[in-house]
Amino acid sequence: MGGGYWPVADVLAYLAGRWRVERDVRDLASGERGRFEGVTVFGALAGGGLLHEESGTFTWQGVARPATRTLRFLPGDTPGTADVRFADGRPFHALDLRSGRHVAEHPCAADLYRGEFTVRDAGHWGTVWRVGGPAKDLVLTTGYVREG
Repeated sequence: MGGGYWPVADVLAYLAGRWRVERDVRDLASGERGRFEGVTVFGALAGGGLLHEESGTFTWQGVARPATRTLRFLPGDTPGTADVRFADGRPFHALDLRSGRHVAEHPCAADLYRGEFTVRDAGHWGTVWRVGGPAKDLVLTTGYVREG
């Protein structure tokens, strides 16, 4: 996603609701490509924050399978930011979209996940995750479009 960024004063308020998701997955080592299509719902969590529930179909090497993912977006240390955690509560990354763009890193065993989040406007945002290391060499590009 290029061009200008759209600043978000409160990431949790911005994300709340239902988003259509399209994700391109490229394995740079093998040249294989996959695609995820589905929805992400950011619903209220008791005690504050949002529960991110993603569901859809992931197609890899011509085989389509159901896929889901759950994350927790909790209020961050700074107003308007979020602390993103895995479903089991382990830390994933911080998220600050007050400039309309954020770069996050997450070490996973010997691999490093580096994500760039960009906001285009009130109804469009995206991520590009680059995963590199001995086990993985991937680029995951995701676009989100607000529904309703």
